[in-house]
Amino acid sequence: MTSKGMPIDYHTHNYRCGHAVGTLEEYVLSAIDQGLEQIGLSDHMPLIHVSPEEHPDIAMSMEELPRYVEECLRLQEKYKDRIAVRVGLEGDFIEGYEEKIEAIVNGYPWDYVIGSVHFLGTWDVTDFRQVHQWEGRSVIGAYEQYFDAIQKAAATGLYDYIGHVDAIKRFGFRPEEDATPLENAALQAIKQHDVAFELNAAGIHAPCKEMYPSLRMLERAKAYDIPVTFGSDAHHPDKVGQKGTDARTMLKNAGYAQIATFERRKRVMKPY
Repeated sequence: MTSKGMPIDYHTHNYRCGHAVGTLEEYVLSAIDQGLEQIGLSDHMPLIHVSPEEHPDIAMSMEELPRYVEECLRLQEKYKDRIAVRVGLEGDFIEGYEEKIEAIVNGYPWDYVIGSVHFLGTWDVTDFRQVHQWEGRSVIGAYEQYFDAIQKAAATGLYDYIGHVDAIKRFGFRPEEDATPLENAALQAIKQHDVAFELNAAGIHAPCKEMYPSLRMLERAKAYDIPVTFGSDAHHPDKVGQKGTDARTMLKNAGYAQIATFERRKRVMKPY
């Protein structure tokens, strides 16, 4: 069987993070059923700057991290003749906590690490339970803080690609001011530090109703010649590869002929 969408899916979660369902093996089997060539397992890095008790069901616990990696490696070996399983991590960028992040990144045999910005301080801008924090807040100010964090994440050298690069738009809050200069500065930093980024399908099902990033931002990324990969951001095994056909069309419309894949922290460009 051959996938009709994208041949890879590098952004998936599982029950360990508390807000996804399904085991790692169920995600692998879903990818096999769809004919994917590669499946990336990339659960959320443990929280390091806020209390898990105050922010429940956001990320796996620190105690689970080694067990997560061990299971990923076991599945990689078990299914090596049927699909390439990549061992990944969605590693939050938290300014001021770079050493703790680096210890996690360097402590395990990852194939890739996604650099994602979820938090502005202690506010998780992607958590529907915290949408009320937009009240009374400058939208453009939040965008400035968010895209500044994207630039800083790209500069750390800790990440292989940037995840959902404009996820700040998730709940439909958009500034009246033109945010294009902020987006461009983020893209320029990604390019400068030779980091890739992802086309993330999950935004289609969010209030913003478009992928991360938008087509116009994707086209600008192509103009900067920034490598792109693909992730469904699946939180259920049935969502593996979601919107892959739409993503393929979007990438082709933006001018991309290849996608980035990763193995042992090395980027390999492949046609799709």
